[in-house]
Amino acid sequence: MPDRIEQAKRALRADLRERRQTVSAHAREVAEAGVKEQLDALVDRIGARSISCFLSTPTEPGTHAFVSGAVARGIRVLLPITREDGLLDWSVATPDTEITEGMFGLPEPVGDVLGPIAVNDVDLLVIPAAAVDHRGMRLGWGRGYFDKTLGSMERCPPVYAVIFDSEFVDDVPRDVHDQPVTGVVTPTRTVAIAAPTS
Repeated sequence: MPDRIEQAKRALRADLRERRQTVSAHAREVAEAGVKEQLDALVDRIGARSISCFLSTPTEPGTHAFVSGAVARGIRVLLPITREDGLLDWSVATPDTEITEGMFGLPEPVGDVLGPIAVNDVDLLVIPAAAVDHRGMRLGWGRGYFDKTLGSMERCPPVYAVIFDSEFVDDVPRDVHDQPVTGVVTPTRTVAIAAPTS
């Protein structure tokens, strides 16, 4: 059974990755502006003073403008740094944070490194995803960093995944370790997802 789920995930990721490659430079600029507008409004609605946010790759809906703007507004922004043990360290974004290529070629900050538990103090987590379904199940890129982070948090604040509009789908394949999100942010809207009732 897990093999079938993993194969379905791999196929869906490959399709989504291919689609992201075809997005034009202009569409990316528009998407980044839209994501910034949606995330700014979400931060204001929640009243978040401390957040975590990933630094987008060139094919993801852009988060760099949002991070810069949040820092300029005095919001504490933790940026993730991948570790070989599958956990995330964190670094506080500054107006002149230097960005380097981390593990897997991901953009990561250069700065003082805080351990994995630093994220326990944030009011909002903004995380990447390949797709999210209407129940809040998130399909990541297969490395498990954010699933581990969310699964280990004592008190998890709202978690929003940033995706393109077409990646908010009816259903994604899920495994036991996959963690749901509270909502999604796309370039055109923010959708809160109700927690499933047991």
